[in-house]
Amino acid sequence: MTDAQHNKPPAAVAIGEAFGFWLKLGFISFGGPAGQISIMHQELVERKRWISEKRFLHALNYCMVLPGPEAQQLATYIGWLMHRTWGGIMAGGLFVLPSLALLIVMSWLYMAFGHLPAISGLFAGIKPAVIAIVVQAVLRIGGRALKNPILWSIACAAFIAIFAFHAPFPLIVLGAAVIGIIGGRISPQTFVTGGGHGRSDTSYGAALIDDDTPTPVHARFRWHRLATVIAAGVLLWGGPIAGLGLVLGWHHTLSEMALFFSKAALLTFGGAYAVLPYVYQGAVEKFRWISAPQMIDGLALGETTPGPLIMVVTFVGFIGGWTQAYLGPDARPVAAIIAAIVVTWFTFLPSFLFIFAGGPLIETTHNNLRFTAPLTAITAAVVGVILNLALFFSYHVIWPNGLGGTVAWPSAIIALGAAIALIRFKVNVMVVIAACGAIGLLAHSMGL
Repeated sequence: MTDAQHNKPPAAVAIGEAFGFWLKLGFISFGGPAGQISIMHQELVERKRWISEKRFLHALNYCMVLPGPEAQQLATYIGWLMHRTWGGIMAGGLFVLPSLALLIVMSWLYMAFGHLPAISGLFAGIKPAVIAIVVQAVLRIGGRALKNPILWSIACAAFIAIFAFHAPFPLIVLGAAVIGIIGGRISPQTFVTGGGHGRSDTSYGAALIDDDTPTPVHARFRWHRLATVIAAGVLLWGGPIAGLGLVLGWHHTLSEMALFFSKAALLTFGGAYAVLPYVYQGAVEKFRWISAPQMIDGLALGETTPGPLIMVVTFVGFIGGWTQAYLGPDARPVAAIIAAIVVTWFTFLPSFLFIFAGGPLIETTHNNLRFTAPLTAITAAVVGVILNLALFFSYHVIWPNGLGGTVAWPSAIIALGAAIALIRFKVNVMVVIAACGAIGLLAHSMGL
């Protein structure tokens, strides 16, 4: 790049060009939030220069403090900043739709052919890899969040609460938030941590939305616009909820799914791993839409598809619709697809509303955001909750017949190998999953 090109921002991006990029991103966004954010940074900041480093990180820091998938919210934010509300809907929607379609197809194959020996062997290898992936998440999030003994204590208390006393996840989040509010006033320095993304002085050349580019007119805060977004959100959430409840009944499978996953969407502080215990408590224990082994299989499928990991809820919805057979036994696939779409709608709707409602407030200043004390405490509690999730998976995979039963040694060995590959040698998650699936298939064919 010449100096003239470096100092000249790129031409305005047509909506069609943006559509092509967001569609491509929806199909290549593997690697969890870290990988997805890295892809967006490389493409949007470094290569295309649609947005500057500073503005990119500013948007990301806002998304980091929101409940929900931060990578999908970041795509929505940038799409909205570039092409107004429809640009945000396009960017955020295309981040999810390819994964939704793939998971529906894979979920159908799972229910239709999951009993076949080859498929069973494949999942027998992937399930132990999931244990290692969750353990890696505990170490990664814990290393970033637990900076002092107080935060360690919160994590331990959260683990004991959910493991020993089966405390509901929302209650744990509420308790941690209260501790953060009180502790933040008594000892502010204890509860102040960064969102993990600070400023950078790196310059990749003049950007279309540069450091000093004025906020677009549509992104400026206006009270009437905020009221419009809130009204639209109430309509898009309350309308379908009321329709399902009044037409089908409040105890119908779809009505219960809509309400349950609306709550789950507001509890995803710390990423998908944090909310999975809550989804497990509701989907497995309370409503019995899905079994514990199927929940593990769903997470394995979620790890192998693009898009946010929280898309595992699509699998939960599909299996729930299939098993409940609310349209009759001959229409299970149709019921499953409808349930998967309903669950996905209510899981991701809040993410769009957070961006469209809060974005103009964030654009009034370009200072980086920091986690508040309650969010810091919640993040610490999340570590303990995810540890419980790792133990839950280990129990069902390595001791399938209970702690008094025989250890499934092939699963234990695969889990240990996957953990070493991920944590010690930093092997790509997709490579580990593929290798473990192949090993499981081979072990199953040998009768192990």
